[in-house]
Amino acid sequence: MKIPSAEFVAPKDDNTRLQNLCGPLDENLRQIEQALDVNIQRRGHRMTVRGGNAQDAAMALERFYNQARTPLSIDDVQLGLVETRQLSAHGSYLPGNGDDVGDREAGDESPVLHTRRTGLQGRTVAQRDYLRNVLSHDLTLGVGPAGTGKTYLAVACAVDALERDAVKRIVLTRPAVEAGERLGFLPGDLAQKVDPYLRPLYDALYDLLGFDRTQKMFERQMIEIAPLAYMRGRTLNHAFIILDEAQNTTPEQMKMFLTRIGFGSRAVITGDTTQIDLPRGQKSGLVEALHVLRDVRGIACTRFTSIDVVRHPLVARIVDAYDEYHAQHKDA
Repeated sequence: MKIPSAEFVAPKDDNTRLQNLCGPLDENLRQIEQALDVNIQRRGHRMTVRGGNAQDAAMALERFYNQARTPLSIDDVQLGLVETRQLSAHGSYLPGNGDDVGDREAGDESPVLHTRRTGLQGRTVAQRDYLRNVLSHDLTLGVGPAGTGKTYLAVACAVDALERDAVKRIVLTRPAVEAGERLGFLPGDLAQKVDPYLRPLYDALYDLLGFDRTQKMFERQMIEIAPLAYMRGRTLNHAFIILDEAQNTTPEQMKMFLTRIGFGSRAVITGDTTQIDLPRGQKSGLVEALHVLRDVRGIACTRFTSIDVVRHPLVARIVDAYDEYHAQHKDA
């Protein structure tokens, strides 16, 4: 059986750009090989690609060469590979893929959020759909595997809304459910025990607002982070509310959260239904909500897959491997 192959030939008049494409000791080429499961052989300006994804790899090499006016970082390469996978899977426009503006599908442009991270926008089809849903609906559910940007983009939308004075404060919450460990064995009081569970939300805020500004907003109570258990009895008006790790809510907790939404508020619920840490036999509030709220007007749901993973390319393959394993053993 003949192994598929493709070629990319770089212009011979720009050695600097070729060097930036390849990276130190051809590190960028190795990243492309590992992500797309291909073999790249380079002889001067000619690169021969062999493997099942040879055409995608050749397209990625051309895209990266066009971007390589300055050195490409590992992040640049891995994010570019995410966009290459999307282009291969959907055949739709992605930022920087060279398509003519007139050929883009209507509504395919990603909303650009106003945060400390300039030009922050969706990298994949599902991410762009997610951003549009969050900006146009009072309640949005984002469901899918780790690494797809569900939480980060939700926090970015919240920061954007706060910067535009569309809301008065941000409220971030998640259930404090152990993933195999016990809270009681952690040192400190209750606040210190639940702090590790809220750390991803802190990290997103620090990245989007900066450490000093985030701390000042906490002091002025413009940003509040709290365990889900503290939400009962409250009504949250003019707030952007995010429930993270919602797969670990019970149906009662989910209903309680949904009924906290007040006037002028917007809510986003994120979760991964394949990583439920509730006791065996306990139904997930997120799984139930996906059925109960399916036909409710004003609510949008975005489902992510491994194609939307914006982390190390290996993460997408890990997600696929687990999905395949569970599909084969679901009746075992």
